[in-house]
Amino acid sequence: MITLKMKQAKKNQEQGEISTKRLSIRDKLLIKEVQEMEENMPSTCEVIFNDPSCLHQFTLIVMPDTGFWQGGRFRFTVSVPDDYNIVPPKVVCNTKLYHPNITEVGEVCLSLLRQSSYDSMGWAPTRKLKDVIWGLNSLFTDLLNFDDPLNVEAAEHYAKDKESFKIKVREFVQLHAKR
Repeated sequence: MITLKMKQAKKNQEQGEISTKRLSIRDKLLIKEVQEMEENMPSTCEVIFNDPSCLHQFTLIVMPDTGFWQGGRFRFTVSVPDDYNIVPPKVVCNTKLYHPNITEVGEVCLSLLRQSSYDSMGWAPTRKLKDVIWGLNSLFTDLLNFDDPLNVEAAEHYAKDKESFKIKVREFVQLHAKR
């Protein structure tokens, strides 16, 4: 005779297996992607895993060697959700900086991190962690976008007075991001 308690226990066990299976799929993807990411890392980037057995949470350090932010060391926390690769990783900049595409509280504007994007350059399941690393690195060079800013004040400052903008960026680097 099957009781309600036995049915509930079986249901809970099945749900546990489903979530474990989902995690293991993400983790299997991450094992391959982390290896590929490390093999194709820009020379201006470094990845740190605080817990080597936890591939879904890591720190990215970007150290631009050209441009406004040259000489800085910018830390990003990258968190890969359970639904990865259907949804993009979550990225937060932990270093205070003056940038048109990154707010002072760490929000990052990068189209490939968006679930949907107007320019069709948003996240897609075919994207990988190495794309995120290269994208974040490029925010300090060729993907720098003053026309669609997240930090409007920084973009307007650049449009009004490029030299003053450069000075303010350098001040932020000296105060918050010096290597």
